[in-house]
Amino acid sequence: MRPHPWVVAAVISVVGLACLSRDSSAPVRPPNIVLIVADDLGYADIGVHGSKDITTPNIDTLAATGIRFTNAYVSGPYCSPTRAGLLTGRYPQRFGHEFNIGSLEIHREAGLPVNEMTIADRLKSAG
Repeated sequence: MRPHPWVVAAVISVVGLACLSRDSSAPVRPPNIVLIVADDLGYADIGVHGSKDITTPNIDTLAATGIRFTNAYVSGPYCSPTRAGLLTGRYPQRFGHEFNIGSLEIHREAGLPVNEMTIADRLKSAG
């Protein structure tokens, strides 16, 4: 049930950089973390990656002023298992969520198991 190393590295990087940028006399508060996940987004579909067809000024500003993780890959070819992998830091195949689920009765027990530890659980326990 250990998280994938890149999830741990991402959280440590975000929290560490947030702590480094603090005024030492300011009260300590947890950092704000914004994670943007988009389905069917190609690498060059946003301005910061060279898109000329679609203007994305807000995303470009976030990219210019925030932290970007640019060397990662999805853990599966389908959206639901990929999100589950991102949330848990584990390969979705490790907990039986290899495919998108539907509304059929056979899918009732499929998806992200409620006992899987997520990044939200880890951040909450860290305050």
